[in-house]
Amino acid sequence: MGMPAGVKTDRNYPIPEKMKAWVLGDPGELRLAEKPVPVPKRAEVLVRIDAVAICATDLEIIYHGPPAQIEGGQPFNKNFTPGHEYMGTVVALGPGVDEYKIGERVTVEIHAGCGQCKRCRQGMYTSCHNYGKNYGDVDKGHRANGFTTDGGFCEYQVNNINTLIHVDDTMSDEEATLVVTAGTAMYGLTELGGLVAGESVVVTGPGPIGLLGVAVAKALGAQPVILTGTRDNRLEMGKKLGADHVVNVRNEDPVEAVKRLNGGIGVDYVLECSAAANAINEACQMVNRGGKVCLAAFPGEPPQVDVAHLVRNNIYVYGIRGEGKSATHRAEAFMRQKRFDATLIHTHTFEMDDLKEAIRYAKDRVEDAIKVVVKNPHSEARRVAAE
Repeated sequence: MGMPAGVKTDRNYPIPEKMKAWVLGDPGELRLAEKPVPVPKRAEVLVRIDAVAICATDLEIIYHGPPAQIEGGQPFNKNFTPGHEYMGTVVALGPGVDEYKIGERVTVEIHAGCGQCKRCRQGMYTSCHNYGKNYGDVDKGHRANGFTTDGGFCEYQVNNINTLIHVDDTMSDEEATLVVTAGTAMYGLTELGGLVAGESVVVTGPGPIGLLGVAVAKALGAQPVILTGTRDNRLEMGKKLGADHVVNVRNEDPVEAVKRLNGGIGVDYVLECSAAANAINEACQMVNRGGKVCLAAFPGEPPQVDVAHLVRNNIYVYGIRGEGKSATHRAEAFMRQKRFDATLIHTHTFEMDDLKEAIRYAKDRVEDAIKVVVKNPHSEARRVAAE
């Protein structure tokens, strides 16, 4: 493919003019289509996508549509490509880009803020005030790949350099897709929460973010780390990732159990990842006065909250949107240093052409799927060539 003047390429990484891409149709419908390979602009690179993990929010977009007005039209933005937890290889550099080299492996964050609004200037680009303003006369420069701009269920994608994280060659493609999941937990506990070593943490809900939330909290020095959930096999996995104690909420009251395990008092932090109907109230009962509750899950219905309890006990409640600041870079460093084994939550791998089956596994939790990864064939070809 001939890239425009100013875009650097390498003949060792040939780029086709067209690529395969999964696109939205009617609600719940995906079809495999052909799209032009995108061209990187200033401060962007072209990433050859090697692997993509499926996230619960991908399922929301597939079945209910993207969260903002984007190219393709409402209500379900047909022809939009979802997928946001991807990693790959840099194959072209936009004009002026020298922060990365062609051939480097990277994983990606979702958000590139507009850089102009109040939140972006504060470094909180995941809360960009121009979220979703991507096209035409309202293009403010914000990008959220897989949410408001085309994502990773395809062969190539452009990314702003601010969204890229170097991936060490000792890390597999599958593991690299999990960096952003760990980065989300890191962002909620550190940048937004201020967690320091020695503080106590409860994680509610042993899904992908919850399990890696346990790992991150333990790696940061939290003590104790308590995981609550309903499935014993997930709780056992939590122990392998660093949980000091686990509580099956089907067998005992989680609030009483947490206080019993923490010397009779509430904990300093709760990372709420279950989206259970009464989860926020239970979380607020678990923390001590002045404690913090980070909400990382989406309840199906708006919950009723005991606000009086929050006020009386000076409890801080905050939501987490994606991963920001340096959190993902630090998560990659922890994983590179083997501070925890994120691959424990990777349960299934499919080819990109089999995305529909991969999504079925993720959605229906077939074979107790936790993190399902899809790979492009060129990633396997690269591995064989290296051997």
